[in-house]
Amino acid sequence: MTDTPPRLSRLVFHGPLSEPRADGMVRRLAATRPRSVLDIGCGWAEMLLRLLAAVPEAKGTGIDIDGEDLARARRNAGARGLDDRVEFVEESALGTPRGPADVVLCLGASQALTTAEPSTAEALRELRRLVNDGGRVLLGEGFWERPPTESELSGMWPGAAASDHHDLATLLDLAVEAGFRPEWTETADRREWEEFESGYQADLEVWLAGHPEHPLAAGIRERLDRHRAQWMSYRGVLGIAYLTLVPVTAAG
Repeated sequence: MTDTPPRLSRLVFHGPLSEPRADGMVRRLAATRPRSVLDIGCGWAEMLLRLLAAVPEAKGTGIDIDGEDLARARRNAGARGLDDRVEFVEESALGTPRGPADVVLCLGASQALTTAEPSTAEALRELRRLVNDGGRVLLGEGFWERPPTESELSGMWPGAAASDHHDLATLLDLAVEAGFRPEWTETADRREWEEFESGYQADLEVWLAGHPEHPLAAGIRERLDRHRAQWMSYRGVLGIAYLTLVPVTAAG
């Protein structure tokens, strides 16, 4: 066994997203024949790369502040022969000038677009600015499956509050208010969540089992146990909606 803790090698997507659902999203977006794709908070950009592979005439840009994830994205792009059609930039997406694009991906990263709290309404307005008329936005956004209890909130992320998310109906209303019509609405199911959360922890859990006395073990154990407790607090309460949004063309 290696002495170096591995990182997220079990995850294809950095979120609760299955292969069949991702395939359907790519098909719908590819049918619009985009020439430009912008990925906000792209991470290792799996959806961006799949969309570029499906639309040979498209070029893409991925923005993220995590250099390690971007390095993985660049390796994957090179392995798939896509590195001449995609650019990855390590920078903040706040106020980004890198649009508008025909397709904008924002999967679990709307907070990167604004300093407002809660961020959803302002992020949706930013996404409308970043997408061309006739284009599409694919938004992955958290929502409450049901109102969380105070006990559940206390076990989630630090400072978790009921105001951190909306219910699904309100999320859709906010998208409409920001200048979109929802073409497709879907939500992650229990299996997708369990595969994501298990995959998020699995590399380190296996490493820790084999290295209980390693100098890094105590910190990793504390982090894993804390995240597992948080997951158990939001399991069945926090959902992820995947919204394919069509911008409303301005009159004029």
